[in-house]
Amino acid sequence: MDAASDPFALRGPATADDPVRAPLIDQVEEQFATMFTNARNSIRARAAAIDPALPPMGFKVLSILSRCGARQQGCLAEEMEVDKALMSRTIKQLEALELVTRSIDPDDGRALLVSMTPAARERFDATLVRARSVLHDRLAGWEPGEIRRFTDLLARLNESTA
Repeated sequence: MDAASDPFALRGPATADDPVRAPLIDQVEEQFATMFTNARNSIRARAAAIDPALPPMGFKVLSILSRCGARQQGCLAEEMEVDKALMSRTIKQLEALELVTRSIDPDDGRALLVSMTPAARERFDATLVRARSVLHDRLAGWEPGEIRRFTDLLARLNESTA
């Protein structure tokens, strides 16, 4: 059934006083709040699995380094939208936990390049495997078409916020 033949399909822009859409959007907001809470809890748990003293901010730095490889400290601060002093303190914490190393950037001798240690990479990857396993377990009972539709809807939502 397409939107044109769906009697429940809503047309036109949603407004706060729309009696049909407003409560539906409220429900979406509630689900997002639950999802964000679960994501924060997952980040805390994954950080603790890497090292009990690893704060969530440090875990986020490791996430960027895992995805992107070694980065300049200033670039990390920009990507995370934090000031350079906070990033410097976070990197010092990560160094003390032996999760990152800093070295002079060969392309810019004035900048420091931050890299994950092999031990940090191993522990981070182990937490990633567990996190992906949880998602796979939650979606395992869904029909392939439902997963495709869910992916399409998330992509559509993400496109509209970019």
